[in-house]
Amino acid sequence: MFGFRKPLTLPSAEQALPGRQTAMAVPKQHAVLAAALQPPFASHLQQVLVGMGCFWGAERKFWQLKGVWTTAVGYSAGSTPHPTYEEVCSGRTGHNEVVLVVFDPKHISFDQILSVFWENHDPTQGMRQGNDVGTQYRSGIYTSSDEQHAQALASQTTYEAALTVAGFAPITTEIIPAGPFYYAEDYHQQYLHTNPGGYCGMGGTGVSCSVGTGV
Repeated sequence: MFGFRKPLTLPSAEQALPGRQTAMAVPKQHAVLAAALQPPFASHLQQVLVGMGCFWGAERKFWQLKGVWTTAVGYSAGSTPHPTYEEVCSGRTGHNEVVLVVFDPKHISFDQILSVFWENHDPTQGMRQGNDVGTQYRSGIYTSSDEQHAQALASQTTYEAALTVAGFAPITTEIIPAGPFYYAEDYHQQYLHTNPGGYCGMGGTGVSCSVGTGV
């Protein structure tokens, strides 16, 4: 009751922790897909960053999809360069816990990626996801092209209409062009593969999303 409460507003760049210039060391290969974890990626592949609460369960959801080439967890949409997990959890970096999804659009469409995103968390909760509370748990889509951005906004409109009918509050998802992506520590990568009994707080609204019906 009298413990420290993490801030639920984003710090300005001036207020954010200073971070560091050294990148986090991560494995070369995905533990499940055996693909490279870091770029360069093949030119025919596309990528997007998504925030859905705790990134462990979200990453597993995407690596299970046919057409997804690789995934990784990390931090984005904040100010602190190369933050640590503890710094992000303090609420003083501005970053969100996100999943990098690299996919082949010939085998899975961006609309299908969006459908999985919307249906597997509650995008109406603001700076939290279930019992996970903090700015790092906000819902977010961080796009890599103008086309992705337009599709993401259109899908939000469609899904918000369905949520409204079901009695949910307006969507609070942050949809902006992707900024720098900082890889999380190696033990976070594919965490639920190496720790199959680990925590997964994912839970959707139960409302189906009508986008993502084709490649």
